[in-house]
Amino acid sequence: MRIIAGTYGSRILKSLKGQALRPTSDRLRETLFDVLGQDVARSRFLDLFAGTGAIGIEALSRGAREAMFVENHAPAATLIRRNLESLGIRNGATVLCADALRGLQMLATGRKGKNSQFDYIFLDPPYAAAKDYARVLESLSSENLLAPGGVVIAEHRRSFPLPEEAGALECYRVLIQGDAALSFYRRAGLAAGKNNAAL
Repeated sequence: MRIIAGTYGSRILKSLKGQALRPTSDRLRETLFDVLGQDVARSRFLDLFAGTGAIGIEALSRGAREAMFVENHAPAATLIRRNLESLGIRNGATVLCADALRGLQMLATGRKGKNSQFDYIFLDPPYAAAKDYARVLESLSSENLLAPGGVVIAEHRRSFPLPEEAGALECYRVLIQGDAALSFYRRAGLAAGKNNAAL
């Protein structure tokens, strides 16, 4: 598994052996960041169910000013820290070992005031944990963690469509690549018409 582009482009990231993690494929990660484009630079990025940390690290590589990693599996949280250390990333990255909902509560409590919100929030629960999608999307809708104009992106199985609406969030775009899909959400009123695309 490698970093696609940016400061750390082509550098290799470590993963855990066995089936403990299901990292986002290099191809799907490249598609995601092609869609997000230059707006990632100077953004604040939240990587939920972070696994190896590949998504948040890719954001940092492309110029994000901050990446927060939330991962409940302790060995995976340790792995993220090791991947950050191997790249020499010491500033702008924080790893929180907690489940996603608890992590969001901790962030909502601890990040008060100016510049406390995230421009991008990515979630990739284990595919088998289908209920986690709705729970986390509802929590993101109610917590004040998403910056104005910010985007929530959820990776999921193509065969498992996510809801059109989750509280104040509306799905405005779905990208399909092989068996996987990315659903993009914004706060209601900012989503202009849903766009579905297969890649």
